[in-house]
Parts: sequence; structure tokens; C-alpha cells
Amino acid sequence: MGINEAIVIGLGSMGKRRIRCLLALGIKKIIGVDVREDRRLEVEKKYGIMVCKSYDEYLLENKPSIAIISLPPKLHVEAMETFINKGIPFFIEASVISDGLVDLLEKSIKKGVLVAPSCTLHFHPAIREISDILHNKILGKISNFHMHTGQYLPDWHTYEEVKSYYVSDPITGGAREIVPFELTWLTELFGTPRRLAGNYRKTININGAEYIDDTYNAILDFGSYLGFLSVDVVSRVATRRLMVNGELGQLIWDWNDGNIKIFSSSENIWKTIKYDMSKAEKGYNKNIGESMYIEEIKAFCSAVLGLDNFPNSLKSDINILKILEAIEKSDDLSCFINI
Repeated sequence: MGINEAIVIGLGSMGKRRIRCLLALGIKKIIGVDVREDRRLEVEKKYGIMVCKSYDEYLLENKPSIAIISLPPKLHVEAMETFINKGIPFFIEASVISDGLVDLLEKSIKKGVLVAPSCTLHFHPAIREISDILHNKILGKISNFHMHTGQYLPDWHTYEEVKSYYVSDPITGGAREIVPFELTWLTELFGTPRRLAGNYRKTININGAEYIDDTYNAILDFGSYLGFLSVDVVSRVATRRLMVNGELGQLIWDWNDGNIKIFSSSENIWKTIKYDMSKAEKGYNKNIGESMYIEEIKAFCSAVLGLDNFPNSLKSDINILKILEAIEKSDDLSCFINI
């Protein structure tokens, strides 16, 4: 049995991107759902798909093969529960709120429903290459890594004010959301830290986001090596930069350079590894190519069909959110927190 019908809940930036992914994969029967009429009309005109206002109403008489939930984070749990109860496998955008997820994990296991939380950067060609480098121990024993990701929040959606969507809410603020987004692939590469010390702050004023913390930092203790993560939404130039130090060399990945650099201590030279970053959709940063999103939805569809396992799980997502909460707890208590 193939995937004949997909429903996409939420037609904002990510919902439209997921529709493009489905179309690229040859899935033609797609239903777009959004409470906003302007978004429904835009998607209907742009992609030629059926649209409706309520997924509850649509599900009364229809059972799509798969669902994609691209709603604001505060609306995730309600939608997830609906599709678990209906027995429909679904993909869910990155989470930032842990409340209710443990119960949903138990329900999904009991009902045998596949839940596929987003892990987009797992499919980034540079991160795949770095994963191979670490797996093959090209750098030898790891000593430490430093990761900084920064963006300027008003640049996220240039077509709407920051205050009009979820990144301006303290619980789902832009920086707070990006911490688990980065930790999803970092823990895949380096494992889960044993303990951490962190801090988070509001450091500058961003119109429409007066109440969010815009910067998060964490010292990650893995026992035999250490890591440092810094996330912010104040960087005027979109930045994603990783440096890994090992006993045999050093790795540097700056996504603005479009390559990975490795210093070999034995040869005393830098080597450059190039990778192919697909074209970005109009209006997006050049480093945010569409192909990794397509690969992500392709992996979800393969998991639904039983062809392969999806590389992320709801259990893993819950554990990642525990790390986010530990960073905040560490700052509140001024101490290291065991994970």
C-alpha cells in the first residue's frame, strides 16, 4: 500500500514548505488546513491543492495516509492526540514544549502509530559528512567542540511582524526553539551530555519580542570531552559554525563558507571538503536548501511504508527538551545540572 493522500495542518512558512516536499515526492492528493482564509487561498492558488478550515471536520469522513503537523508549538499536543487516536502516522515540526509529550508517547506506542519529529539538519550534507568524519575517527579522540548558531529574529519572516507569530512568545521564543533544533543533530553526533551548566538572557531589544530570552549558552560535559553551545537570535548575519578539536586534528564548518575544513596534525596541512547545498526557495537564506527538507519527508514516508526507520523519535525529542530545561534550571539555580 502506498501513500495516496496527505494532510498538512498549518499553512504558514513551514506548512507551505512541506507541501512543496510532498509534491516533489510525487504525492498529488494533498489537503491543506488552516484557520486563516488568506493562507488557504494562497496555498490553493499557488499549489493547486484542496484546502479546508478544520482538520477535525475533514477527518469525520476521510482518513489520509499520512499527516504533517506544521502548527505553532503550543498547538502541537492537541493535533498530535487527534492523529494518534485516529491511527494516522504523522510528522511533527520541531518541539519546544514538553508538556503532554510523555502521555502521547505512551499512547502512540500502545496504538502502534508512527510519530516522526522533525530532525531536518540530520539531512544536511555537511552534517552527514561530519558524522562520517567522526565515525571514522579522522580527528582521533575528541577533546572538545564549540557550536554557535545565530540569526536575527526579524529576518525569519520578513513578510510579517515578529509579534504576530509564536517566536515572540516567551515559552516558544525564537532562541528557545532553536536550542533543541540544534541539540537534535549535536546529540546524534556527540551523544547526550552527563551534566551541563547554562545561562539564558534577554540581551537586546527586538521590536515585537520584548519578553523573550534571545541568547542561550551551555557548557556540555560528556565525561571524556566537553562541548559548548551558543544559540541566539540577535546575530545580524545568519551564522552556523562548528569547531571540533581532536588529538589528531581540528574540524571547522562554517555554513557561510559552503565547505568543511580539516587540519591534519600529521601532515600539517588544511584539507577542504566541499559539499553540494541545493538551491534555496526564494526569500530564504542561501544555506537553507530545499533538498534536506525533501529528504526528511521522504524518510518519513519510507518509515510509514516500513522500508526504513525514521532517524528521530518522540522519545528522543522528549530527552532533548530535558536538556533545554536543564539549561534554564542551571541558570536559575547557578549550578551544574545532571542529565
